[in-house]
Amino acid sequence: MHRWSGRRTPPQLATADTINLLQTIPYWRLSSFYLFYFAALGTLVPYWGLFLQSRGFTPAEIGELMALLMATKFIAPNIWGWIADHTGRRMPIIRSASLLSALIFCSVFWVDGFWQFALAMTLFSFFWNASLPQFEAVTFSYLGSAVHQYSRIRLWGSIGFIITVVGVGALLDYYPISNLPVVILLLYFAIWLSSLLVPEHQGKPHHEAQGSILSVLKKWPVQALLIVCFLMQASHGVYYSFYSIYLEQNGYSSTLIGQLWALGVVAEVAIFIVMHRLLQRFSARQVLIVSLLLAAFRWLVIGLYPQQLSFMLFAQLLHAATFGTFHAAAIHLIHKYFTGRHQGRGQALYASVSFGAGGAVGSLMSGYLWSDAGANVTFFLSASIALLALFIAMVGIDADREVNAEVP
Repeated sequence: MHRWSGRRTPPQLATADTINLLQTIPYWRLSSFYLFYFAALGTLVPYWGLFLQSRGFTPAEIGELMALLMATKFIAPNIWGWIADHTGRRMPIIRSASLLSALIFCSVFWVDGFWQFALAMTLFSFFWNASLPQFEAVTFSYLGSAVHQYSRIRLWGSIGFIITVVGVGALLDYYPISNLPVVILLLYFAIWLSSLLVPEHQGKPHHEAQGSILSVLKKWPVQALLIVCFLMQASHGVYYSFYSIYLEQNGYSSTLIGQLWALGVVAEVAIFIVMHRLLQRFSARQVLIVSLLLAAFRWLVIGLYPQQLSFMLFAQLLHAATFGTFHAAAIHLIHKYFTGRHQGRGQALYASVSFGAGGAVGSLMSGYLWSDAGANVTFFLSASIALLALFIAMVGIDADREVNAEVP
């Protein structure tokens, strides 16, 4: 493969890279897992809060239940990541976790009351949240040195999210939200079936000496990155738990709510398409810093102008930064810092600290503040959290240790 000496990748080389990617890895089988996994997420996250509200739960209880979905991301990925790194067999874990999450989810059809829902949500999310970090490690194993091509596979997850968030939103204008668990269950079984199509990939053995994972975690740039990821997802807690409720309270229909969610993910897909070029032109540290600044601005706009559709449309376009560019840059850094036999647990730590602990704290915080302090204050606090993460990223993530993806 030729190297390009300029700052930009020429179109013909980008096309050749894409063709080579399709020929050397099971592109569509990897992509189908992301498609169904995030299609389920696009059904669960935007509408589960509305479903819980329809079952009579208070804002504080909704925040606590949504926090359970996030909290299991802190525990499950680390347990399964340790097993996968020691056995070297990730796909059996992914398949088992996907099947068990679908089977346990069936319990939501007959449970009632806060504690029964809490137990059901804890159990099914424990297995569901175990699969994605290990699948990320499988994807990177297939990609090898072409890690900058990750976004071209991951964008299918965003497409799945868009399809369900728009489709389910439209359906909820005509059918009761009590039907939501049926859609989620079907998607969980689709995740499991797609996992059966992906073969195990044995990467090249790592002959270099490696210390314990604690030796990696003792490095300040690694700690700073994990703290930043935690804070970024904590700032998203109110968005994932109450955004749909917030819009409904301000007069938006279910169809329009779904379309606003979808717009954010469309922007995410667009950025994923060009993300490999952005990481060639700009450092991961620079991308993180800009993403955090735009996150703070986004929460302020949503908190201040909920009834101005034009402002809400603009805020949703910023999802390209608050999730798209941030996630792609963060996962590149995780892949750089956690090498060899630590890759699985590195991905698990990223998922657990950010989407798990950060998401749980953000959901709990927003649930307790929503009724007492109001929506505006809750979104303003989220903006402050994003600004704190921005400061830590600027002083903690060393510019000399960042990832700069190259065309192989």
